[in-house]
Amino acid sequence: MSRVAAFVLIGRSAGAFKEMVIAYRYGISNVVDAYQITLMLVSWLPSACSAIFAIVLVPAFVDLRKQSASEEAQFLSELVTWSAVVGLGFTAILYLIWPYVLRLMAGNLAVETQDMAHHMMMVMAPIGVLIMMVTAYSTRLQSSERHIATLLDGLPAVMTLLLVLFFTGNSAMQPLMYGTLLGYVALVLVLRPLGGKVDNNYARLSFTFRSRKWPPVYHAVRVFMLGQLVVCCTPAIDQYFVAHLGDGAVATLGYANRVFGLIISMGALAIAQGTLPVLSDILGRDDHKRARHTAFQWSLLMLGAGTVCAAIAYPLAPWMVGVLFQRGAFTAQNTELVAELMRFSLVQLPFYFASLVMMNLLSVEGRYKEMAIITALGFIVKVAANTLLTRWIGMPGVVVATGVMQASVFCLSMLFTRRIPPLRPTGGLAA
Repeated sequence: MSRVAAFVLIGRSAGAFKEMVIAYRYGISNVVDAYQITLMLVSWLPSACSAIFAIVLVPAFVDLRKQSASEEAQFLSELVTWSAVVGLGFTAILYLIWPYVLRLMAGNLAVETQDMAHHMMMVMAPIGVLIMMVTAYSTRLQSSERHIATLLDGLPAVMTLLLVLFFTGNSAMQPLMYGTLLGYVALVLVLRPLGGKVDNNYARLSFTFRSRKWPPVYHAVRVFMLGQLVVCCTPAIDQYFVAHLGDGAVATLGYANRVFGLIISMGALAIAQGTLPVLSDILGRDDHKRARHTAFQWSLLMLGAGTVCAAIAYPLAPWMVGVLFQRGAFTAQNTELVAELMRFSLVQLPFYFASLVMMNLLSVEGRYKEMAIITALGFIVKVAANTLLTRWIGMPGVVVATGVMQASVFCLSMLFTRRIPPLRPTGGLAA
């Protein structure tokens, strides 16, 4: 488990270093606005599918290892093939609707920024195909307890970092768009042979659905689809609202989210590792009352711990942003803007940590439908809060609205677990 945590930390660090280099070269500029909007739009739907499949495919591969090698090879070949087909479908749809989506998302961004985003999309659109294929290979490795894929997730960030640092062409866009695309290509090329070394099964093209694993996978995907799509829509909603505030707003939000993401991801990893095994063990003994009591206590403890973390991070925000980003094109004024936004983001910490405990309880109880309902209701609260708060306090409104969403998720999960009797546990998947 510590090795997995180390790999996650290294991957997150690669992303942070990429943002540092982008800040050094571009600062808060329309190039960063265009890049972040384009990357989000070309990857959000494949990433949502990837997150769902990452949850349901690992148990499927584990179960297949107990069966014949031919059955596992058949499922892997069909999975990789149809992942590529679905990714190609996403890419084709994106090419067709891109002008309309860009017009919707661009808001008050300058025409030059919109032109940059259009040009970047023409290069970066195939990323969706690559993300789907990465999911197929990485879940295969994860099911065999080979967590190298977690470490390699930072490869696109590293490739982008290198091109931004050393590419000296005339176009400011080229290092960003080609670095990201080549990074995902390299990731697929590395993961394919690594995945094939597991039992010496290499994926081949297979346009069939003969594997017996497809019906249970399809059923599990239906259960998770709503909640995960809602979760992955949140960054798109935030970018939509801040893009209407003008140039530089999307870049500012991106930098603030990167710093805040380092804090919140490490906390989430610690909570998942600490709560999931214990709650699963308690429920494995059919002691539902004790499991819920333990989760309630931990959620209140995390509420307090998140408050303490936020109080500590608040005065340190300018220093953290300055250390990470303030060099080159990223000025002291940019640091003030990002640090102020990050301080508003800290309102999310207590409720996110507390809600994560409660959602993990629902997960190990097998209450995936309730999790989807809670997530959907939280998203509705998020959109309403975005609409109201951005009119009131501007850009900080989107991050405060996320805090309101996390608070609503926490309250709803507490309400569900107190009012609805527990089910027989079906596994310990993280929320």
